[in-house]
Amino acid sequence: MAKYSGPELVFAPLGGVGEIGMNFALYGFGPANAREWLVVDVGVTFPDATLPGVDLVLPDIRYIEERVESLRGIVITHAHEDHYGALLDLWPKLKVPVWMTPFTAGLLEAKRQSDGGGPKVPVNIFRAGEKFTVGPFGIEAVAVTHSIPEPVSLAITTPLGTVVHTADWKIDPAPEIGPLTNEARFRELGAAGVLALICDSTNALREGDSPSEQAVGKGLRGVIEAAPGRVAVTTFSSNVGRIRSIAEAARDCGRQCLLLGRSLKRVVNVAGELGYMDGLPEFIDEEDYGFIPRENLVIICTGSQGEARAALAKLARDEMKTVALSPGDIVVFSSRTIPGNEKAILEIKNQLIDQGIKIVEDSDALVHVSGHPRRAELRRMYEWTKPKIGIPVHGEAAHLVAQGSLMAASGIPEVAQVRDGDMIRLAPGAAEIIDKVPFGKFYKDGRLIGDDEVMGIRERRKLSFAGHVAVNVVLDDKYELSGDPDLVAIGVAKVDGTGEELEELMLDAAIGAVDSIPRARRKDLDLVQEAVRRAVRAAANETWGKKPLVTVFVTK
Repeated sequence: MAKYSGPELVFAPLGGVGEIGMNFALYGFGPANAREWLVVDVGVTFPDATLPGVDLVLPDIRYIEERVESLRGIVITHAHEDHYGALLDLWPKLKVPVWMTPFTAGLLEAKRQSDGGGPKVPVNIFRAGEKFTVGPFGIEAVAVTHSIPEPVSLAITTPLGTVVHTADWKIDPAPEIGPLTNEARFRELGAAGVLALICDSTNALREGDSPSEQAVGKGLRGVIEAAPGRVAVTTFSSNVGRIRSIAEAARDCGRQCLLLGRSLKRVVNVAGELGYMDGLPEFIDEEDYGFIPRENLVIICTGSQGEARAALAKLARDEMKTVALSPGDIVVFSSRTIPGNEKAILEIKNQLIDQGIKIVEDSDALVHVSGHPRRAELRRMYEWTKPKIGIPVHGEAAHLVAQGSLMAASGIPEVAQVRDGDMIRLAPGAAEIIDKVPFGKFYKDGRLIGDDEVMGIRERRKLSFAGHVAVNVVLDDKYELSGDPDLVAIGVAKVDGTGEELEELMLDAAIGAVDSIPRARRKDLDLVQEAVRRAVRAAANETWGKKPLVTVFVTK
C-alpha cells in the first residue's frame, strides 16, 4: 500500500502542554516533506529555586529553527509573558513577520526599550474581528475575555478544515474592559464546521462559572470603604482591568491612588496611550506619599507572587525610601498563587503581619478572579464550536486529563491527549500522533541563552548544595612539593565537630595525595591533579558528609 503523500494539517506544541506557561504552538500544512508552518505564541516561564541565577526559561525551538525557510509567520494572541515573553529573545532565530494587537505591540516596544534594547521586530497589527493570511493559513481573530486587554482566540482555516485555537479565555458577562467573548461568532464557526478545538485547560478542575471582573471591582470597593487606614493592593501588572477596578474603587471612596513597581507603570503607560485609563484621576507621585492622610490613600503594587525585588517585598522589608506601611493598614492580594511561589508569598505575608498589617485575600472577600474558563464555561465553548476533535492544552497533566474527560463526556467525537513534542495529524483521517519532535527548555541567564549544560546551571546547582574548593599545587624540579598547596574554600563548612578547621583537613589530604604518588609518576601532572581532587573531596565528605566541587591546578 502506497504511503499517503498528500497535504496534512498537523499541530505540534513545543511548550505549554504538560506545564503551566512557556506556550509555543506549531501548526503545519502540506505534505510531510514540504510543510509550511505557523507559530502561535512565543512564551516564557519563570525559574524556581532549582535554577539558581536563571532569569527566564524559554522553549527549545530547534525543530522550527531547522525549518525556518518554511515558517510563514508568528501570531501572538495576547501580551501575557507566558504567551509573548520570549519573542524578543527568540525572534532573531526565526526572523519572520509577526502579528499582534495594538496593546501587545505597545507592551513589546515598551519592554524592548526598558530592557536595554533588543531586536526591532516587524509587527503587523490586527484587532478582534479582523482576518488576515499567513502562508496557507487563513487567520481570524475572535474576541474573548481574559485578564489583559485585547485577548483573542484564533480561527485557523486551511483547505483541510478550521481549527479554533482558544489561547487564554473565559466568558465574563461584565468585564471591566470590553469587548465580551464573541459567542455569536463562535456559534457561526461551529455551524460552518470546526475540525478541532485546541482549548485552554488551566481551570478545568474547577466547577461552575467564573465571577465577573466587575463583581471583583465591587469586592475591592467594599474592602477599601471599610478600611480605617491605607490599602495596598497587589495584582498582576498586566491586568489592566483589575488596575482600573482598583483605581475606580479608590476614586469612589474619596481616595487617591499610587502606583509602585516598574512593570506596573510600564503597563499603565501603554494602556493610557490606548485609552484604557480614560476617566480616571491621575496617579500621584511617590514624593507626595507622605503628605496624604492614611485614610485617603490606595497603593497598587507589584509583587503578588512573592518576587524579592518587587514593590510589595520591599514594603514588607520596610526598604522603600518614601513609602512605608503602618500598623492597621491593609494589604490585599488581588491575585492567585502560581504553583511554586507559595513559600515566597507566605514569607512576605508573615513579614507584613509582624508589622501589624492585615492581609486580605480571595478566601476573605471577592478580590480576585481567574482569567481562565471553569467547567461550565468550557461546556459552552464545546456547544458553540461543535468540534470533531478536542485537544486540551495550557496546563499540567491534571488539567489536561480533566478537560479531556470533560470533552468526552460532553460528546466531542474524538479527544486527543498530547504533550510537548507530540506532533498530531488533525486531517485527513482520524486524529493521530504521527511523530515526536525535539522540545525542551533553554535558559536566559544575564545576556546569554543556552541549555543547562552550556549555561553551567548543573554546576551552579551543585555549588549551591556543597560549595567549591580551589587547590593550587606547585612541584619543584624534582617533582617534590614546593611548599604547601594554596587552598581556598567557598561555601564550605568551616569546622568539623571537634572544632578543627575543614580547610586544614582538606589541605592535609591534598599533601598526602601528592606524597602517596611515587616521584617518578608525578611527571604525569594530570595524574597528580586527579589524585588531589579525589583526596580533597573524600576528606570533605568524611568530615562533613558532603562533596564540594573541587578544582585543582598543578604546575611545575
